[in-house]
Amino acid sequence: MNENETRKIYLDEDEDFSETQAFGRRVVTPVRYSTDPRDVGWVEENIPCQKACPAGTNIPAYIRMISEERFGRSYELNRMANVLPSVLGRICSRPCEAVCRHGWPGNGEPVAICHLKRVAADFKSDGHRISENLFAPTGKRVAVVGAGPAGIAAAHDLATLGHSVTIFEREQVAGGMLYYGIPEFRLPRDILAVELQNAIRLGVELKTGISIGNGPSEIPLSQLRDKFDAVLLTTGSMEATRLPLWDVQDSDSDPARNMAGVEYGLDFLMELHRGQKKTVGKRVFVVGAGFTALDCARVAKRLGGEEVTIHLRTTEEYIPVEKDEIFEAKREGIQIKGLRTPVELLTDDDGNFRGVKFVQNRLGGWREGGRRKAIGIAGSEFDEECDTLLVAIGQKTVNDYLDVKVSLDRWGSISIDERGMTSLDGMFAAGDYVHGPSTVIEAVGHGREIAIQMDAWMMARLRRKKVVKIEPVDEPLRERAFDFIDRQHMPTTEMEKRFDGVGEEVEKGMELKTAQEEAKRCYLCYHRYEIDVDNCIYCRACIEVAPRNCIKLVDGVEILDDGTYGDLHEAKEWNKVGAIWVDNNECIRCGACFMVCPTRCISITKNEMFYQDI
Repeated sequence: MNENETRKIYLDEDEDFSETQAFGRRVVTPVRYSTDPRDVGWVEENIPCQKACPAGTNIPAYIRMISEERFGRSYELNRMANVLPSVLGRICSRPCEAVCRHGWPGNGEPVAICHLKRVAADFKSDGHRISENLFAPTGKRVAVVGAGPAGIAAAHDLATLGHSVTIFEREQVAGGMLYYGIPEFRLPRDILAVELQNAIRLGVELKTGISIGNGPSEIPLSQLRDKFDAVLLTTGSMEATRLPLWDVQDSDSDPARNMAGVEYGLDFLMELHRGQKKTVGKRVFVVGAGFTALDCARVAKRLGGEEVTIHLRTTEEYIPVEKDEIFEAKREGIQIKGLRTPVELLTDDDGNFRGVKFVQNRLGGWREGGRRKAIGIAGSEFDEECDTLLVAIGQKTVNDYLDVKVSLDRWGSISIDERGMTSLDGMFAAGDYVHGPSTVIEAVGHGREIAIQMDAWMMARLRRKKVVKIEPVDEPLRERAFDFIDRQHMPTTEMEKRFDGVGEEVEKGMELKTAQEEAKRCYLCYHRYEIDVDNCIYCRACIEVAPRNCIKLVDGVEILDDGTYGDLHEAKEWNKVGAIWVDNNECIRCGACFMVCPTRCISITKNEMFYQDI
């Protein structure tokens, strides 16, 4: 080994790793895995992006790898958590960006975390080799019903754990809503195909065009339970929520399904992606406020709709869709009109559809999830004419394929326990089939979570656990100047090229230089700055150079009941100071304190949360 190189040593939780220097040079890099509540709590408190990600993606680490042009490593850090990086780098709902510390008041705009995920996938080498930790074959067989994101993610993890996995998918192509619900201009099908193949390449058997159910040509679920050691249901929320109308009382009658010119948005998109030819009129109304509604409107524009309008019960402010998506829809000429609820479908004298009767709304109180209630105003009805109506007001789960009795909750969704198991032994459920319509990243995260529980149940012990990996960092990796870099924007396709079919991808991907500028903005929140109170001489040099109020005089730190750190107790008088403490909520990892400390009592460690194989 070269005398200037260091080597890594891996320590148990209770081992000391303070003796790591020799004449000012690091000779070993100790790596420790911790389940200490203080370390776990620190990560969850101080890395808000990773905490917000349903799949627990190690966001600061993969962004740092982009800065170093290690795109393959960045891609692998993504795959360790979210399985489908190229897909989610395009269509993720970005809960991480909503909590990014760079977006907090006074810090600027959030880091473009989702776009950087795509950068890692776009710039990895063509010869990139996927690496994964694999268990030996267990002899256990698992059936997964549904090849959507939850099913694919679970199947991938179960395969790495050594189980033989078979996926049963009723459609002809795997992907679930990734393939049949999301338009090609948001998610190119060649990208999706590669990512799905990468996820199931470890021996997962995919059977498409096979339906599980009670029909004459379907396989009963009870048969799967007999043939496999465990069954996982990930059939999603694949039925459109019915449009409630004033003049329809019969539960079996639904004019929205029987009237030419009116379709449910989910069915519209799925039939389009099955290869059916879809047409729309010149004037198109879309009712709904989610991703499906926005996708329907943008598809309708590409199919020739001249005047496309989205109608909302509340206002645009409460649309649970990324602002970039709304911005691009508006650029494409789509209008958004709020505070209206459809209450009747209008027809002409011959019974043909001609428009919609709406009632005007006002905003009421707050609902769960931070949205407002819509309250209809009596006597405010008004008519508007259109040629095509697409209804996208929600989706629900379907249980009619079950031939076994299983417990459901009061909303008709399947009930599971803390292990993800249903009321039937060995039958589990995950994703939208459990929670109702959610996002792709939520489905992936839940699928992976349940896969670990299934493995523990089949093997009678936990074989993969969540830990904090702690590793020293020799010097600061950020500069104060990085705080003043503006958020870099995603290049998009020119408007005149967008409407030649539905296959032209709108977001074109960041260029390398742009991506690296954006990566610099990340605060690297997984870097933990700590002051050794035994070596600190209380010179205040660190406080004087700090660009923010991030280093504080304290007389104590609160320890919560679960063992994690609570609030700092700041000291106002010198004779009551117990320590100088780094407030990681305020720390921007610029390293000014580290560089100025005369006693080198400030240390930096990299703290990463991930799953460790036992």
